[in-house]
Amino acid sequence: MGIISFIGFTLLVAIISYLATRKTDETSSDGYFLGGRSLTAVVIAGSLLLTNLSTEQIVGLNGASYKEGILVMAWETLAAIAMVITAIFLLPRYLKGGISTVPQFLERRYDTTTKAITSGLFLTGYVVVFLPVVLYTGSLAITTMFDVPELLGVSKDTSIVICVLGIGIIGSIYAIFGGLKAVAVSDTINAVGLLIGGIMIPVFGLLEIGEGSISEGISKLMTTNPEKFKVIGGSDSSIPFATIFTGMMLVQLFYWGTNQAIIQRALGAKNLKEGQKGLLLGSFLKILGPIIVVLPGIIAFHIFKGELSVPDEAYPKLVSRVLPVSLVGFFAAVLFGAILSSFNSALNSSVTLFGLDIYKEYINKEANEKQIVKAGKSFGILLAVLAMIVAPFIAKAGSIFAYLQEVNGIYSIPILTIIVVGYLTKRVPAIAGKIGILSGSILYIISQFILKPIFAKNAIEAAKASGITGEVELNAIEASSYPHFLHVMAILFVLNVIIMLIIGKLYPREEAYEQEYTKEVDITPWKYTKIVGGVICLIVVSTYLYFN
Repeated sequence: MGIISFIGFTLLVAIISYLATRKTDETSSDGYFLGGRSLTAVVIAGSLLLTNLSTEQIVGLNGASYKEGILVMAWETLAAIAMVITAIFLLPRYLKGGISTVPQFLERRYDTTTKAITSGLFLTGYVVVFLPVVLYTGSLAITTMFDVPELLGVSKDTSIVICVLGIGIIGSIYAIFGGLKAVAVSDTINAVGLLIGGIMIPVFGLLEIGEGSISEGISKLMTTNPEKFKVIGGSDSSIPFATIFTGMMLVQLFYWGTNQAIIQRALGAKNLKEGQKGLLLGSFLKILGPIIVVLPGIIAFHIFKGELSVPDEAYPKLVSRVLPVSLVGFFAAVLFGAILSSFNSALNSSVTLFGLDIYKEYINKEANEKQIVKAGKSFGILLAVLAMIVAPFIAKAGSIFAYLQEVNGIYSIPILTIIVVGYLTKRVPAIAGKIGILSGSILYIISQFILKPIFAKNAIEAAKASGITGEVELNAIEASSYPHFLHVMAILFVLNVIIMLIIGKLYPREEAYEQEYTKEVDITPWKYTKIVGGVICLIVVSTYLYFN
């Protein structure tokens, strides 16, 4: 029954996506890469939600909340504020310039080399880390949910490889041969499924705790586990409260405002109004996100009495405990859609970056629209194959998931720095952009992967010399031996902005930069953008005050 409902829902999504995209001109770069600049608010919001949510986040954040409680909701709720800022400040500028990729703006503002460096950093991040991680975690979820080793009579490693190939091939078909509109339409349908399926888990969990009453379940959960509902993180937590005002907001702004895989949905908007409404609708959904990616972890802590040795087991064990067997296939299909979405969205963005920013610029300057799309598709197939080869080896990488956010800092903050300075100044020269992005990356690598281990080693040795041997105590000492990586990001952001402004003062551009209106789409703003954005920010602040 589960397999039938899984296949049925997955095929339904594929058929609707095909019917919705068959009239889009996929031979033009706008048609293929930006869905013909025809995306509406609901499609943009749905695609944003699914691109963001995947198994590593659903399982990982619930695992974190099982361990630390509601404070990890910062990754979800603060995203809403970043999306509001993007809708008001960044999107109007993107659409005014008619850009297809973020690096295209950097070329106009700085120069071609700056664009190439940025595209290279984006592609490296997608290929080396993001695509293989999504494939592996997705395969692990499907393998566990359907007990694929038992079903096919193979080992767990073999079943992972089979699932990696299945997800990789299906995701590639969507992303490479369907273009952005196919990705966005399938995302929207899956977003509805994810909201329904994701909300079912905490509902069934609360019903079990409250013995048939959701309100009683909430009351029991909060009174029995008050420590799990403290939103202020201590210095030894994964999100110390102070980081919310430093690196956390910068990471959110990069992710929602400049990350190609995300912002590409808004760049495909039919006009600025639809783009802003899509971002604001998405930001409201992010406020509700903790219901799906945080609350189940706390419910699991209550039900399993905190006895799980591996926090990441909290969500899958809760699903198998509370979800009726008849709904397992549907929920697996929804999770499959989330996995597929993250994979094909990053792949589609990689194809876009390569086709428009590298192939057209450096390989074939005379390429026409069809040639650019064809080259992008060929590159996408190569990336997909590489990701499928690397993914099964992720299991042997150990702590890669814990360091994922930290590793992304190598390129996220430097890129955000040069974009912010690029929009807010008119005379900072191209050399400042190149120095800003390279110094940001190099200084972050030195800080986190050279200095931090040295400080941690010295702190632990000093602690052991003074007689401290407990694992918990040593871990706390190691964590406090060096500034939190989010603080480091904020420090380097400010430092690099200062460096770029000094260069701009000493060696200013001869002509002030002025952004041209390309008239690709109507850029009349939605008149309620600031009001709705203000309400969303107020809700986020109120949430923190309530749980404080």
